[in-house]
Amino acid sequence: MSSLRNIPSIDEMVEAKAVQDHLQRFNRDFVIANLRQAVDDVRQKLRSSGEESSREYLGACIAARLDELLLQANRGTLQKVINGTGVVLHTNLGRAPLGKRALVYLQDMARDYNNLEYDLESGERGSRYSHVGDLLVKLTGAEAGLVVNNNAAAVMLGLNTLAQGYEVIVSRGQLVEIGGAFRIPEVMKQSGARLIEVGTTNRTYISDYANAINENTALLFAAHTSNYKIVGFSAEVELGELVDLGRTRNIPVMQDLGSGILIDLSEWGLKEEPTVQASVNTGADLITFSGDKLLGGPQAGIIVGRKDYIEKMKKNHLTRALRVDKMTIAALEGTLLEYLSGDPLNNIPVLRMLVTEPEELASRAEALKEALQSALAEEAVLAIKTTPTDDMVGGGAYPAYKLPGFAVQLFFAQRRLNTIAQTLRSMEPALVARIQEDSLLISLRTVDPRDDALVINMLAAACNPNRAEE
Repeated sequence: MSSLRNIPSIDEMVEAKAVQDHLQRFNRDFVIANLRQAVDDVRQKLRSSGEESSREYLGACIAARLDELLLQANRGTLQKVINGTGVVLHTNLGRAPLGKRALVYLQDMARDYNNLEYDLESGERGSRYSHVGDLLVKLTGAEAGLVVNNNAAAVMLGLNTLAQGYEVIVSRGQLVEIGGAFRIPEVMKQSGARLIEVGTTNRTYISDYANAINENTALLFAAHTSNYKIVGFSAEVELGELVDLGRTRNIPVMQDLGSGILIDLSEWGLKEEPTVQASVNTGADLITFSGDKLLGGPQAGIIVGRKDYIEKMKKNHLTRALRVDKMTIAALEGTLLEYLSGDPLNNIPVLRMLVTEPEELASRAEALKEALQSALAEEAVLAIKTTPTDDMVGGGAYPAYKLPGFAVQLFFAQRRLNTIAQTLRSMEPALVARIQEDSLLISLRTVDPRDDALVINMLAAACNPNRAEE
């Protein structure tokens, strides 16, 4: 094929202005490797098409393909996503977005050196755990606090420290599995503790715990079943009962709260999630919970409770393997400071989304609908409506509770619907929405109001690209 002979060589392309511009910005080996790929891609396309093309045209095609490859390779794979699903703590979308205070604090601490493990007063080595430990004490009322890299690690560390080689009693109905195949029984096995199941799936009594206690019992364990709910013929031992039993038998009680929350949201109808403070006041010796769920901070496993147990956990060699870095500590400290002296309901995104009233969402949905009706060509969409939605908390919290919300609903033919949804996901930032039968739903609860205008432009580009280019 004569056109194949018209493909410029690598050396020839390197002298082109477009390639020279890239060489000024990027590593030479990086550019050359992608240039070779661009030439190969154009060659394969030419072989498939059989078209006759000039040397100048093929050179331009290679340059354009090189632009695409460098953009893809240089932007990374982690990117911003606009969450239009209505699931507040969406595990696949990074769970809790950080608040402004946490972001500012994170940037400040990451940009420069800091006193991560340095005591500025004494000039001696300090502890990375001191930065958030005191804040956790002030906010929860516990004697001490410790942070590791996630809640599964927090549970494992607690079990390993207090019960390695001994028995841990837990209700069969609390042997939960959460996302990522995290299972309480498997965590106990890895910790070195021996699991003793009591009761049944749906009914467990305090007598079941009492009858299982023996000289090998090291811990009574309670897991808050935040990701599912048993209704009907059921019975569960209250934390206070378990604490009383533990004190009578001189056995510590550990509770895994899972998500963990510091503010009582019952005023907004969210009544099923106990606060960390309530568990502390009830007398649990150790309490574990997540940092990136209802707390609204970074991924972390937070442990609060008795000081002597916390100090013992700090000395456990496993703690070093599970420790958090300066980035996590900075983001978590910024988040906790918002609870201590700020306005968490307004300034921590997760909490703000949870307490947003449906009337506000309905108003935003109506405004967005009107804007879309003006931005989209008549033939681009079958219909645009606003509709009530059942939003979700997500993150394994409030499993039976539906958040009354509002969404903009766009109707398409089925084939076009899938194409539009895929196009929106391929944009930067990406927009992930709910698909319901023949419609696309964008739930406003999980869309930052600052992104409303961006959503309009993205839908305009996806639905009628010719108009978007004008």
